[in-house]
Amino acid sequence: MLQNRVTPFGEIIKTAARGSWMGNRGQLHKDDQQIVRPFKLKAWLTCLLAFNGRQRQVMAPHRYTELFFRDEATAFASGHRPCFECRRQDYQRFKALWLKGNPGYGFMDNVSIQKIDEILHRERIDPNGKKIVYEDVLDTLPDGCFIAIDQDAYVLYQGVLHLWTPEGYTKNIILPPGKTVTVLTPRSIVNTFIAGYLPEVGPFI
Repeated sequence: MLQNRVTPFGEIIKTAARGSWMGNRGQLHKDDQQIVRPFKLKAWLTCLLAFNGRQRQVMAPHRYTELFFRDEATAFASGHRPCFECRRQDYQRFKALWLKGNPGYGFMDNVSIQKIDEILHRERIDPNGKKIVYEDVLDTLPDGCFIAIDQDAYVLYQGVLHLWTPEGYTKNIILPPGKTVTVLTPRSIVNTFIAGYLPEVGPFI
């Protein structure tokens, strides 16, 4: 069993559960397939599991580390964004809606994605490698956002919070209106959801 599954907290864990999306942060493993760093690149990507018939050996020596996610909402919560190559349309939609949802940066449509990756990286983790979270009112959050409750991650979908586990979503809860919560999904990505990007979420058990 390899350490290659990503949680909404951005942690890379070992689990027998399979993922629906693949991710890339650069080469994180040694030749013995042991993870030695949480990231190497600032461009954290979410990719298709299959693309143009390509075949890869997972965690091959000197290659990028294949990471896996329960769903797209999980990938976004951990700070990843769509890949330009295998998810071209999703990438273009994400970039356009990121710009629409985050006008305060003053970026034009032709801004390099590296500029957005720099901002995403500042929103993911602090200088000590700890995940960055923030407080907000639950009612203001869009579908697909993750929040933390007692060290567990819940995704918001159609007014209900669903408990994340590696195997799928289980317990459902509803919080009272006006509740302040701890948000795991980076703030600029939340703004992208509000601007109209609807991440893939589920399935729910």
